[in-house]
Amino acid sequence: MIIQQQLKNRLKELKDKYNLLKIGKDDLLKLIEEAEVAESVYNSNAIENSTLTLAETERILLELEVARQVSSREIFEAKNLARVGEYIRVKAKETDVNKEIMLFLHKMLITAIRDDIAGRFRATGEYVRVGSHIAPPPEHVESLIDGVIGEYNNDHESYFIEKISRFHLEFENVHPFNDGNGRIGRVLVNWQLIRLGFPPIIIRNKEKSDYYDSFAIYRDKKNLKQMAKIITLGIMESLHKRISYLEGSEKIKLSEFAKKHHKTASSLTNAARRQTIPAFREKGVWKISANSIIE
Repeated sequence: MIIQQQLKNRLKELKDKYNLLKIGKDDLLKLIEEAEVAESVYNSNAIENSTLTLAETERILLELEVARQVSSREIFEAKNLARVGEYIRVKAKETDVNKEIMLFLHKMLITAIRDDIAGRFRATGEYVRVGSHIAPPPEHVESLIDGVIGEYNNDHESYFIEKISRFHLEFENVHPFNDGNGRIGRVLVNWQLIRLGFPPIIIRNKEKSDYYDSFAIYRDKKNLKQMAKIITLGIMESLHKRISYLEGSEKIKLSEFAKKHHKTASSLTNAARRQTIPAFREKGVWKISANSIIE
């Protein structure tokens, strides 16, 4: 068992609370999601070594100029990924992931960046490498992706986080596209979460090392525990944030909360990273409801 029962119970409690609080508050949830767009786009692109800062990403998405010369590729990467994120927030509720969706999302992402490869899997002679990992030959891509989708859809026993983790790890192992695999893979994680009634998550650039390590661990040992942990923590943080807003709580910086309650900032930050307290990040800053009770 990858996810322990105690943690499953905690996730169920948070999800049930979220489901109850969100009734009649669709407009607020939409505002939260819109406010997260730049942060989500920034982190996913930064994982792929984009040089854009969060502030620059925000300005680009607002159609404002940035203070330095930025490549057209990075501008389109930001704008296109924001469009993809907006699209899935609606469409993911309607259908499960399939190949046609993957290809459509990839076309949205890569159009105006590399039109020659946008919206198609790797073709004959197109090989890709990620670090020391050489992805399977292009001739096998479509059948392998069929297998990844089929395994996900036909697995009625595994816990949902384990299923999503395995899907993401296998998808990235296949690396079906010439470019954009990481960003599309993380988009598909959110598609699957939204489809299950969860809010989207942000896999952050600050956790890039652990995130990349999870792929190597899976390839070497077929162990998906680290990826499952990353996704679990992301879900809990996303739920904690939305619950705080839905309850109408005052939100303060975690460092301020620590001073008021005579706690050390480092201990609360560590607890926030483990999601053992209801803290969440906005623009990279840990926050928490001012009325939170912490033992």
